[in-house]
Amino acid sequence: MNIKQLFILVFLGCTLACTQEVKKETTLENKIDRKAVVSRHNVHLTEIDTLASLTLGNGNFAFTTDVTGLQTFPDFYEKGIPLGTQANWGWNAFPNTETFDFKETLLDYDQNGRNVSYATQVKSPQHAKDAAEYYRSNPHRVHLGNLGFDITKKDGTPVKPKDIEAVNQTLDLWTGILISNFKVEGVPVKVITSSSQEQDAIGVSVESALLNTGQLKIRIRFPAPTAKWSDYGTQWKNPKHYTSTLTTNYDNTAVINRSLDSLSYTVGLKWEGEVKVIEKKQHYFSIAPKGEKIAFTCTFSDKKIDELPTVNTVYASSSTGWEAFWQSGGIVDFSGSTDLRAAELERRVVLSQYLTKAQTSGNIPPQETGLTYNSWYGKPHLEMHWWHGVHYPLWGRPELLENSLGWYNTAFQNAKDLAARQGFNGARWQKMTDPYGDEGPSSVGAFLVWQQPHFITFAELMYRADTTETTLATYKDRVFATAEFMASFPDYDEKNDRYVLGPPVIPAQERFEKTETYNPTYELAYWNWALKTAINWKERLGETVPENWQKVLNKLSALPIQEDYYLATESATDSYTNPEFLTDHPSVLGAYGMLPETSLLDKPTMQHTFDKVWGVWTWEDTWGWDFPMTAMTAARLGMPDKAIDALFMDVQTNTYLKNGHNYQEERLTLYMPGNGGLLTAVAMMCAGWDGNKLKNPGFPNDGSWDVKWEGLEPFF
Repeated sequence: MNIKQLFILVFLGCTLACTQEVKKETTLENKIDRKAVVSRHNVHLTEIDTLASLTLGNGNFAFTTDVTGLQTFPDFYEKGIPLGTQANWGWNAFPNTETFDFKETLLDYDQNGRNVSYATQVKSPQHAKDAAEYYRSNPHRVHLGNLGFDITKKDGTPVKPKDIEAVNQTLDLWTGILISNFKVEGVPVKVITSSSQEQDAIGVSVESALLNTGQLKIRIRFPAPTAKWSDYGTQWKNPKHYTSTLTTNYDNTAVINRSLDSLSYTVGLKWEGEVKVIEKKQHYFSIAPKGEKIAFTCTFSDKKIDELPTVNTVYASSSTGWEAFWQSGGIVDFSGSTDLRAAELERRVVLSQYLTKAQTSGNIPPQETGLTYNSWYGKPHLEMHWWHGVHYPLWGRPELLENSLGWYNTAFQNAKDLAARQGFNGARWQKMTDPYGDEGPSSVGAFLVWQQPHFITFAELMYRADTTETTLATYKDRVFATAEFMASFPDYDEKNDRYVLGPPVIPAQERFEKTETYNPTYELAYWNWALKTAINWKERLGETVPENWQKVLNKLSALPIQEDYYLATESATDSYTNPEFLTDHPSVLGAYGMLPETSLLDKPTMQHTFDKVWGVWTWEDTWGWDFPMTAMTAARLGMPDKAIDALFMDVQTNTYLKNGHNYQEERLTLYMPGNGGLLTAVAMMCAGWDGNKLKNPGFPNDGSWDVKWEGLEPFF
């Protein structure tokens, strides 16, 4: 059986299985042509655009390309969407030569008369300040290698971006295969690139007369990690102790062993035809084929590579993997709508599905810039995991959220140690962390609490997807440890007979002084919902509900009201008059958007709050997920027109680029929580939420929106 026959059999089997799953939810006459919906948003480029780089990936590994189909011009693209190669296993830590101690980052803050230690960005003494920076920046995510072309003109001078002609590049979303055509001095070059869905490997084929003349060669070079807040993969000067060694180079394979500080990994090359691989200079290798064609794979691994894949294997993996993805789970078709925004919304939805699957569906919570380039040193922020992960079950793909939930076992002991250090029970989930669950010092992040209930949200979504004892057994320990902390964290206000959140605390809207802030509205509502849900888990398992959980739940502070709207926090009576408090996330809306109606909520008051926020907020100073959150609140309040308007608010941070990325600003040219947030909002706007009786409740029922969907699930 040849590779083509094998591909057809695998594809047909996958398509049949996936189609049968969809048929459970739709009738044949209403079935959506999924391939048509997806394919009409294939990304097509005809010129160089540094903000239109295209990523191939499998959720744990991603490879981002320029218009050549490889990573030929990384320095030119670094301030756009950088040309990164990253994996969830690719972390390095500089040696702790200054004998820094994490305890140096700890500062005590008064909480109801007792000292509680927080890991902060201390300012002095200098050694402690340096210690905080060391633990923030180490470990850091690494760019594993830059795979591109070395192209020269007839006169021998290097080709620059401006010399690339006749660009014609298309990313086929249905198969994950990228086809890139361009010319150099009139000579055509054709490149086909894809990423394996089983291995961290890229498959590439190149066809051009320039290969035969020696003007076109493939090269792989290795940048050094910067350990700075951002890393674009363009630090070419490596420390002397870093090594990149060509250890195998015979027949049709070559192996390069790369060693940094705490990370060693292997890059394996496998090709068809006659190829010569040489070390051009340190950390720079040239791959020169004979003839006018070359097909090869490039595999990255932190383990021994037993067998390198062929190009056809990678292409087949990409095709079958992506087709299976699109044929399963949710799909939305807006093509029957007359609202002029419908086609753009569909484009954003399709591309957001592609990008989140490729970059944020792996085995650890993702960083905010996915697997493209580093922000915040490449580290995950657990409060953002809600936006990265909640949409997967709502789009009928709970397994893609489940992929990262095992990581919470890795971090579990550290979370329990953090709670114990501060004198609390249970597990306090970190905010800024790393693949090992270690806490990153932060003068803001250490005081956030809205990430704490997230694990209960994730577990409840997994239970809704599979209401079995197995699901309960899998997640119960972490659910209950989460609730234990939540019941021990609030302070009892004896005078008013209530439990209070903070101080110190910083809400999701990071604009409030931690030592003065208490009872943020969204966090109070989230505490209420999560404790109730944890109690439900106890009851499902037939276990005794801890008295303290119920006591805190019963006496949790009311949502703070001023006049007829909710304040951002009880401590900020100037929530809507202080200009600073009208920026950043309007997280007060999350109390009835991200959350269902809780016993603390009064819907008329939330309606007034929404109107207030809509009218006075400085929307230019917000983030990408604020618009979906606002749309979710509008939908729950029965204002579908406002939900659509929120998704299309004309603000820079609500920009979606040609490749689907949610642009924020120069330092954050992509922002994956915005894409995840969009998918969460659209799922809710279509499939609704518990108790909703309306069809497509987030879309106006005036004939302008014809919304067809399959495979979506209602939210809480």
